[in-house]
Amino acid sequence: MKIKKADQPLENTTDRVFEQTSKPTDFTFNGEVATVFDDMVSRSVPYYDEMQRMSVELACDFARDKTNIYDIGCATGTTMALIDERIPDINVTFKGIDNSSEMLKKAEDKLSKTGLVHNYDLECMDITKNLKIENASVVTMLLTLQFARPLYRERIVKTLCEGTNNDGCLILIEKVISEEKTFNRHFIDYYHEYKRRNGYSELAIAKKREALENVLIPYRLEENVTLLKEAGFRHVETFFRWYNFCGLIAMK
Repeated sequence: MKIKKADQPLENTTDRVFEQTSKPTDFTFNGEVATVFDDMVSRSVPYYDEMQRMSVELACDFARDKTNIYDIGCATGTTMALIDERIPDINVTFKGIDNSSEMLKKAEDKLSKTGLVHNYDLECMDITKNLKIENASVVTMLLTLQFARPLYRERIVKTLCEGTNNDGCLILIEKVISEEKTFNRHFIDYYHEYKRRNGYSELAIAKKREALENVLIPYRLEENVTLLKEAGFRHVETFFRWYNFCGLIAMK
């Protein structure tokens, strides 16, 4: 669908999801999280804007005419909107996939207010069961694979590779762990200090960590590289690293 620009500003709601004293349940991308998601990631993911900028630059280098650009775990649609701005003359279709209908409502709202040049489709999908990729020049998967159970990751990445055209790419950003426990401990401490600097309380930090404990399962960097190569990608390169956050680009 084609959409027009709107004059009204986009909603900007402050993240206070984990400030309550009630015991946290497992983290989910529900309506409460979707409402504050943009603020949440900008304050809790180090260099989030820079990672987006780098991912968008790389995506635009690989985008090809008459192909699809997939955003797996598209959340509120930020990555698609940013890519759209930079490639107005290339005929592509954006495919945004997320397993949260609440996130997709926010994405639809954002994209309709931003006004995309290109056609786009948004689909609610469980990528562990129904993932289909075709004619992709670019696939972005930012802070998403880490939420899939390890049992499914090999099949997911293989599906992404099979649906990506030759010389196309997958851009992957993940939280990672180190083999050495000392580094893990220090990196987590630095990460929590980062969140404190951005206004999160000790309560919110502790509660979110508990809520994510059984939901977000990070791999080591080397495990992610092996996963990508064994799926069929020819070249894998690290383009970003901040303690326990890492960006990878894999070319088919």
